[in-house]
Amino acid sequence: QVQLVESGGGSVQAGGSLSLSCTVSRHSSNGYCVSWFRQVPGKKREGVAALYFGGTNTWYGDSVKGRFTVSQDNAKRTLYLQMNSLKVEDTAMYYCAARAGRHWPCHLDEYEYDYWGQGTQVTVYS
Repeated sequence: QVQLVESGGGSVQAGGSLSLSCTVSRHSSNGYCVSWFRQVPGKKREGVAALYFGGTNTWYGDSVKGRFTVSQDNAKRTLYLQMNSLKVEDTAMYYCAARAGRHWPCHLDEYEYDYWGQGTQVTVYS
């Protein structure tokens, strides 16, 4: 069973930055998709960013392109999300997710992901 643990959430003023981390247990050296999603109560979960663990390709949701950067440290089994120029509308619970098996490309579709972390809250205030 794969487990994911997020950390790094918090509160920040609009225009500021935050960095999230997600550590993957039982990490496989084979490539697989790992992504960040976010959700506001009462709304559908939104795909934020994805990467192919062990690869170089990344994918982003339109609302975060140019502001967020997803990266990895394979040796540490960790996925990162650097969030810059944060907006109030970025406020949400952020989740890390992993997809079982090798798939290409990595889509930002929550229904394709098999393992989820507990989430970490990000609050951006004006």
